[in-house]
Amino acid sequence: MATQNLHFTKTRIAPTPSGYLHVGNVLSFAITAALASQSGAKILLRIDDLDRQRANPLFVQDIFDTLNFMEIPWDEGPRNATEFEREWSQLQRINYYEKALQQLKDGGKLFACTCSRAQINGENYPGTCRDKEIPFDTKDCCWRLRTNNDEELSIKTLSGDIKTTLPAQMHDFIVRKKDGYPAYQLASLIDDVHFGVDFIVRGEDLWPSTVAQNYLSRLIGSNSFAQTTFYHHTLLMAEGDKKLSKSSGDTSIQNLRLSGKMPPEVYNTIVQLCGIKQPVNNWQTLGDIALYSNP
Repeated sequence: MATQNLHFTKTRIAPTPSGYLHVGNVLSFAITAALASQSGAKILLRIDDLDRQRANPLFVQDIFDTLNFMEIPWDEGPRNATEFEREWSQLQRINYYEKALQQLKDGGKLFACTCSRAQINGENYPGTCRDKEIPFDTKDCCWRLRTNNDEELSIKTLSGDIKTTLPAQMHDFIVRKKDGYPAYQLASLIDDVHFGVDFIVRGEDLWPSTVAQNYLSRLIGSNSFAQTTFYHHTLLMAEGDKKLSKSSGDTSIQNLRLSGKMPPEVYNTIVQLCGIKQPVNNWQTLGDIALYSNP
């Protein structure tokens, strides 16, 4: 991948406090920091804590412990858990999310849905509630976007523009959850626009989210997000080609740190999992090697 002549204003590291961070998270952070260094972008630390059932103060603290232990830098955002809760939690930006939801609702872009996961029976929403005109204040309903699934979208990437349409799992995707909180796709988009992010580094598993947020940005009139550039990197996988999970503690940075591992040892563990034999001892080297091996 050619990274010469890159120039961006701001990127972000955006972990969720739903478990202890693992080596896959650190790989993503290192790639983000490496690309930020190459492009002159500032790094925002944005902790996505709107999943109130899973958000945990222990996991918030772990984010700071991990970043500081692995010596991964950031330029903007909270420096500790107390500052995060006081000034940077997504709860502080609820008004922005609700304004966007109201705009979509007023424009006839939403419908209420009372389907359970069992009724949906899979990742794709079958459109069961689309024309039922269920009241938006119905108990235990989510709000879904009425999507035009054939609309062509253009995603800017480091490798050039990619033309695509909404993937099946993002048809009529949720923008407000049953618990009343904004869903990830809407909150992440609003935050990136609010903070002026113009470059986003993500795992390849989040490609559907990138497409969904690009689609949503058109409906709320966010031209800046449509100009955002993306880079999707390959993931570290557990045995059996399964995605690493925060619920699996053996790859958590906390466990590695408490077992006496030092940052260079953790970084070398990551490159070994990547199938790379070159030794590393810091995020700069890891990020550069991962970029070189991930076209």
